[in-house]
Amino acid sequence: MGNLRTKDLSKIGYHNDQLRSLVIGIASKNFKHYSKQQLLDLLVNIKNDPEAFLDNELTAKIAEKIIGKINTPSFNAYELRDEPVFCKTYGAKHIESSAKQQMELANLLPISVQGALMPDAHMGFGLPIGGVLATDNAVIPYAVGMDIGCRMALSIIDESDGFIKRFEYQIKQALKNHTHFGMEGGLDARQEHEVLDSPVFNEIPFLKPLRGKAVRQLGTSGNGNHFVEFGEIEMLPDNTLGLPAKKYVALLSHSGSRGLGSAIARHYTQIAMNTCKLPRHAQQLAWLDMNSEAGQEYWLTMTLAGDYAKACHERIHANLLSALGLTAIQVVENHHNFAWKDQLADGRDVILHRKGATPAHRNELGIIPGSMTTPAYLVSGKGSADALYSASHGAGRAMSRQKAKDSMTVSTMKKMLANAGVSLIGGTVEENPLAYKDIEAVITAQRELVDIQGKFFPRIVRMNKD
Repeated sequence: MGNLRTKDLSKIGYHNDQLRSLVIGIASKNFKHYSKQQLLDLLVNIKNDPEAFLDNELTAKIAEKIIGKINTPSFNAYELRDEPVFCKTYGAKHIESSAKQQMELANLLPISVQGALMPDAHMGFGLPIGGVLATDNAVIPYAVGMDIGCRMALSIIDESDGFIKRFEYQIKQALKNHTHFGMEGGLDARQEHEVLDSPVFNEIPFLKPLRGKAVRQLGTSGNGNHFVEFGEIEMLPDNTLGLPAKKYVALLSHSGSRGLGSAIARHYTQIAMNTCKLPRHAQQLAWLDMNSEAGQEYWLTMTLAGDYAKACHERIHANLLSALGLTAIQVVENHHNFAWKDQLADGRDVILHRKGATPAHRNELGIIPGSMTTPAYLVSGKGSADALYSASHGAGRAMSRQKAKDSMTVSTMKKMLANAGVSLIGGTVEENPLAYKDIEAVITAQRELVDIQGKFFPRIVRMNKD
C-alpha cells in the first residue's frame, strides 16, 4: 500500500479530522495488500454509499462514522497475563514496594509489550509516577494521567549570575504580575496563542464547552508541585547545546494542560472503563484500541491538550522575559505525562506511555528537577532501549502530601530556604524539600540513561499557596 496521507483523503471528500485519522489507522493495519489507488477507489465508494459497507467489520467503522450512526459500544472482557512482560527497574532501593506492585500489574495487561520503572517512582493513579509502558496498538488514558502533557520548560538567558541579586525586586514583581497559580481565575491580560484556533475544539462536541476555560487559563499554572522559578544554570564543558561553559540566568517552569487536560482524561478514562472490562483491581488500566473511534478521538484530544500545555509555557516565558527585557538564547522543553507512537529496538511499533518520565532518546534534551532548594539537571538522553528511551522526571516524592504537612513547620521550611539562598513566593510545607527523594541519588541511579549537560540552582521560586 502506498503511504496514505491526510491530503489524499481531503481530495476525495474526507474533510473531518477524526474520520481521516480513523481511515489512516485502519488502512495502515488492514489494507496493506491494496495499492494506493485501489484503496482510494474503495474509500470513494464507501463515501458515496456507506450503507452498502456496514456488513464488513473493517469498512463498517468508516461507514458508520460517515453515516453518523452511534452504536452503543459493546464491551470486551479481558484476562491478565500469567507472567508480566519484561520491565527494568532503575534505582530499585529508592522505590516503595507499592509503586513496584502497581507497575507489575500494568505489565500483566494483555496489550503490554514492555515496561520500565524510573528511580523517582512512587505510587500514582493507574501507572505509578515514573512508570513507562509500551503497549500494542492501544492507549490507556489513565496511564497518561489526569494532567495530560504536564511538562518542563527551561529558557537559558545570557546574563551573569549576579543579575538575579541585582534585580531581585523586579524579578519578584514580574513573577507576581505575570504568573497565576491554582484552579480558579487567570491572568489580567488576555493571552493569545494559535492553539486556541485548533479545529479540534469544534470537531469533537465534548470539547466545545471547554474552550472558554482554556482561553481563560492560558499562560497559568496549576497547584501542587507546579512552579515557575528563576535561577542560575552552570553549563558543563563540551555540553551538547554548544554553549560556553559558565553560569547563566535561567527560567524554569513546570505545569500542564490545566482544566482542559483533566476533563479529557476523565471523559476518555470513563469510556475506556465502560468498553474494556478487566479484573476489578486492574480496571483503571482499561484501554482504547487505536483503531476504534474513541481511541482516535482520545489521541486527537490528548495531542491538543499537549499542544495547549506547551502554549501555556510559551506564554509564561514570553510574558516574564518581556517584562524583564530578557531574551532566551536556548529553550529546552518536553512533556512527561503523555503517550507517543514509537518503535522498540526490535522494530515493533508501540504506543509508549510515560507517566511522570522524561523522554530520553539518544541526544534528546530533558530537565530533571530536584526540589525548591536542590538542583535541577539539564540532561541529554543515551537512548537506552531497556529504559524505553526514558529517564526520571524529577527527584520523586519521598512523602505523601499529608505526611509532608505533618512533619514540617513553616518556620523550619523558611530556615531551609534561607540556608539554600532561595526566596519563595507562595508554596506550602507540602512541597518542602524533605518531601522529595535525594536528587543526587536519583541522578546516580540513571547514569546509563542520561548525560549531564548543566546544573540549575533555583533562586526565586513561585508556587501556588494551596
